[in-house]
Amino acid sequence: MTNAVLDFNQLAKNVNDDVVAWRRHMHQHPELSFHEEKTSQFIFDTLTSFGNLELSRPTKTSVMARLIGSKPGKVLAIRADMDALPIQEENSSEYASQNPGVMHACGHDGHTAMLLGTAKVLSSLKEHIKGEIRFVFQHAEELFPGGAEEMVQAGVMDGVDLIIGTHLWAPIEKGKVGVVYGPMMAAPDTFWITVKGRGGHAALPHQTVDSIAIAAQVVTNLQHIVSRNTDPLDNLVLSVTQFVAGTTHNVIPGSVELCGTVRSFDASLRESIPAKMERVVKGITEAHEATYEFKYEFGYRPVINDAEVTKVIEETVMEVFGEEALDLMKPNMGGEDFSAYLQKVPGAFFYVGAGNEKTGITYPHHHARFDIDEDSLEIGVKMFLHAAFKFLG
Repeated sequence: MTNAVLDFNQLAKNVNDDVVAWRRHMHQHPELSFHEEKTSQFIFDTLTSFGNLELSRPTKTSVMARLIGSKPGKVLAIRADMDALPIQEENSSEYASQNPGVMHACGHDGHTAMLLGTAKVLSSLKEHIKGEIRFVFQHAEELFPGGAEEMVQAGVMDGVDLIIGTHLWAPIEKGKVGVVYGPMMAAPDTFWITVKGRGGHAALPHQTVDSIAIAAQVVTNLQHIVSRNTDPLDNLVLSVTQFVAGTTHNVIPGSVELCGTVRSFDASLRESIPAKMERVVKGITEAHEATYEFKYEFGYRPVINDAEVTKVIEETVMEVFGEEALDLMKPNMGGEDFSAYLQKVPGAFFYVGAGNEKTGITYPHHHARFDIDEDSLEIGVKMFLHAAFKFLG
């Protein structure tokens, strides 16, 4: 290893106690998307204590810090998200959520803490930095239309040359860093369907138009879009996740509410799905003398990593942690509004392993008992530090 590598590793270790403490503070005080008032103020105040940073509030609940180096060069943005989820935490740790019904169940508290640690280290190295580093603390990743699009519209990407970001990832063990070339996370779209029949007595079904039986056919036939109307080599998920109907055992309800998600990577395939879905819904409901309402909302764009930026991330993993730490991963069908930044500049999103089977940290993201191995936080800070200097030369 070079002296630079050893120095960055030590610098990351020096701030690790702070990073863990910041993460625990935010985990105890989670806030929902677009309501991150106290979280963003905590971030602003913490950044203010570092010095050498130009701070701004691009939106009501976001923060950006600019570190302008002593020499000219490129502009690198590093992004972290800060919002929590409407989940009642079931963990009993000393840093468990103190806000009823709200929980950091996806690792955003860790993302923010890692970026704060990175900013603390780099703010003390201003004279060694060529160009500029923008630390982007984003609100509302979890709730469409998302905070990233608002940040872009507020100008945080103006003049930026490239962007990187990370996600703590419980499905892979602590010590691994996941790298994906090209398509990484899918476009998450949402649909709502109402099947309208004619309610009546459950013992006299012939006098009704059974909305439940019709809606059940809609659910099963929608799966034909994936299995029979789409190229098997294309990536597509269509899931009905809500089926709401009825009030009691002996009444056939007059309507059924369905809701679900569609995930895809290919733009043309994505655009074709609403018409295919509505054709299925229309055909089934008309065949059974029912009617319907159909609504489809396009969500975030897919996250597609730039090959050159991703290559630098891969090289950073190899140089800092060794070949055994590198996990070249396949895409997954999750969604992330980091894609909004990638519409403006090249960039790459990567995973930092945060699971630990030995200590029972195995619960999935968005679970009421989700947690991370906090040793992963130092790994994330090291990745940001080393990558920043590789990108900026």
